[in-house]
Amino acid sequence: MGKQKKSKNKKAGDKTVYREFGTEDALERPTPELPPGDHNLRIQTSRKGRGGKTVTLIGPFELSDENLKKLLKTLKNLCGTGGAVKEDRLEIQGDHRDKLLTKLTQLGYPAKLSGG
Repeated sequence: MGKQKKSKNKKAGDKTVYREFGTEDALERPTPELPPGDHNLRIQTSRKGRGGKTVTLIGPFELSDENLKKLLKTLKNLCGTGGAVKEDRLEIQGDHRDKLLTKLTQLGYPAKLSGG
């Protein structure tokens, strides 16, 4: 076994074996930013994979990460609970479908209740 050469361009923790073109910055795609009226949101509750805890799911959103976090903070403050951003959806702890529906429609997002 010979010694492995360390690449000069590799960042710490980068496990990329081969990259044909450019850097990571060149491969990133911008997130489309839609105005509130162009979204088609669904609000539903779920308990799957959460140890029996109820979570309200809202999405899918087409917003930048910054704006999605701002909206999450507003909705968490309204409900007085915690929450998180998962991919293009918001998760709010607890069953707050009705509160969230009225707030999102006030903010200009067309939303519908989904599921049971």
